[in-house]
Amino acid sequence: MPAMLYLLSPAKSLDYETPVPPALAALATEPQFLSQSSTLIEVLRHKSVADISALMELSEALSTLNVERYRAWEPRFTEANSRPAVLAFNGDVYEGLQAHSLSLAQLQWAQEHVAILSGLYGVLRPLDRMQPYRLEMGTRLATARGKNLYEFWGDSLAEHLNRRVAASQVPVIVNLASQEYFRAADRKLLQPRVIECQFEDWKNGQYKIISFFAKRARGLMARYCIEKRIDTPEGLCGFNVEGYAYQAELSTPERLLFRRRLVD
Repeated sequence: MPAMLYLLSPAKSLDYETPVPPALAALATEPQFLSQSSTLIEVLRHKSVADISALMELSEALSTLNVERYRAWEPRFTEANSRPAVLAFNGDVYEGLQAHSLSLAQLQWAQEHVAILSGLYGVLRPLDRMQPYRLEMGTRLATARGKNLYEFWGDSLAEHLNRRVAASQVPVIVNLASQEYFRAADRKLLQPRVIECQFEDWKNGQYKIISFFAKRARGLMARYCIEKRIDTPEGLCGFNVEGYAYQAELSTPERLLFRRRLVD
């Protein structure tokens, strides 16, 4: 069981075009919350294009695409209709992670140490098969369990994460996910120590969080930890990719600050 578990957000942008290497496809696993995913899909299948557009603030074209995705979704995951989640997501975080260039051994390590929070799938391991979808955790989708996805998932995600690290003597969760997604894990129920990583860039005379760079940095940090198999909090402090440096004097045990100054 891992001593450190790294949490990531999913991405809106997806890649189902790039071929998946056969050796990697052979390692793919099944998501662990399929019953709950099926329940959500049934709710979504009753929504019209106009309903989805209003619910998710999407264009008609994107709403149509996602209505088609909900209709096509199947409880049986195959190479034809799905791919490993870490290769399917294609946003800023995953541009930093660059999972396609990780070795099979590194991806297998990530499978045990990385958890991707998801509005539809709850928690995905990197190699869990995923069918394409759009359902952000903050979506106010009403179900029999409540008025939104936080109420739908309830305690289940926190309990799952607790079990993932339960066997470790000093369990730690490293949150590299956004607050929208981390909120679904219900921090007050998490038993392990939680460490947040904050990334700031120099702009207009001060250090600040710049969304695009911060998202990419979360992916860079995840890759750094996978490559070096970081399994202690102290190991996180060595992160120095693309100009970021740990700020010991401004950090706390629960919040590690990394800064970068590329230009004056």
